[in-house]
Amino acid sequence: FAKIRVDDCGKTKGCFRYGKPGCNAETCDYFLSYRRIGADVEFELSADTDGWVAVGFSSDKKMGGDDVMACVHDDNGRVRIHHFYNVGQWAKEIQRNPARDEEGVFENNRVTCRFKRPVYVPREETIVDLHLSWYYLFAWGPAIQGSITRHDIDSPPVSERVVSIYKYEDIFMPSAAYQTFSSPFCLLLIVALTFYLLMGTP
Repeated sequence: FAKIRVDDCGKTKGCFRYGKPGCNAETCDYFLSYRRIGADVEFELSADTDGWVAVGFSSDKKMGGDDVMACVHDDNGRVRIHHFYNVGQWAKEIQRNPARDEEGVFENNRVTCRFKRPVYVPREETIVDLHLSWYYLFAWGPAIQGSITRHDIDSPPVSERVVSIYKYEDIFMPSAAYQTFSSPFCLLLIVALTFYLLMGTP
């Protein structure tokens, strides 16, 4: 499995990184990249999990009615690409799978995969046209006997705005552990509280 290159992010492919500031495809809680190759889009996904990692294409920021591609680590140690359609809060596997040239690996407690799917597809409810812009839903979690279970965190990250496969950006999203200290208001609150504790009450 060819290592995912992050120095191409924002140049020849678009990337989303979720986790610790400065993380890469091997250290982020979740990583996704996309790039156009002819009539296809190549996706690379990686997450800190021994189960599955997925991306969903949504018309809004909510789960439900979404086209989902998931890389699942099965009991035989293989990583396979599955196609799902979100019905409400659960994922229904769809037999028609647009993925091709798929490859995946499970190493260092990470599921990593790479696959292509067509930009254009015949109009169908469960498979979106990627030439249109969609919100991207990012999720990962455990698997039982090769079947996905509930995602690891209650509110999985989602792209702030719709994503176009014709625009390459390198977007970082801090995980919950780092969000608290990224807000100027939170920093000001911490400083004020520290000052109050040091000075004591009158």
